Amino acid sequence: MANVEAVLKVGGSLAEGDALVPLCRMIGELATLHRLLVVPGGGPFADTVRHFYRRWRLSETAAHSMAILGMDQYGHLLCDLIPGAVPVFSLISVEHMLRERRVPVLIPSQLMAHADALPHSWMVTSDSIAAWVATLVGPAQLILLKNVDGLCTPEPRLTGGSRLVAEVTADHLAGYGVVDDYLGELLAANQVDAWIVNGGQPERLAELLARGWTQGTHVLAE
Repeated sequence: MANVEAVLKVGGSLAEGDALVPLCRMIGELATLHRLLVVPGGGPFADTVRHFYRRWRLSETAAHSMAILGMDQYGHLLCDLIPGAVPVFSLISVEHMLRERRVPVLIPSQLMAHADALPHSWMVTSDSIAAWVATLVGPAQLILLKNVDGLCTPEPRLTGGSRLVAEVTADHLAGYGVVDDYLGELLAANQVDAWIVNGGQPERLAELLARGWTQGTHVLAE
């Protein structure tokens, strides 16, 4: 399959502030040095689905399909913001675009409908979908770009702060609330490591790709 170096999941939460444009520019620059595949989050598009899911008591299957279409919309937005980006609808197209030195942004609904490989549940979001894609194009590094520095654990009450968790195993992801509930099981089952990195600090993505380490949380498959 496509020889991808890293799968970048660009979280929808990054669209809420001013971080998205600098991040997208950085991704365009890094794509001249690394073979990257971008998987969009759902962000406000998925939030709209959540509203209608509650309002109309939709089935999990309907909501799952609608949320993936929300990822499609965010993906087209990213294509406009990432220099050299192009939408792709299949993994075969990923390889073609990489050969042309473009930045493939996966528009996932067709692939997801054809494979239907993940549970139809809110336990599965774009985090798990990006991890699943990484298993198909691997071995590829999975990098989840979010609006937080990584996983954090509360410090004692006297400090009133929190501490960044630099490393954690996949089976201990539950309870942090930063990633979806299915991700840990998927990473462990497929022996895929991942990083959770603040997309609002694009230099951290550059450092991770160049050096294999940066400020963030490294999620170990085991």
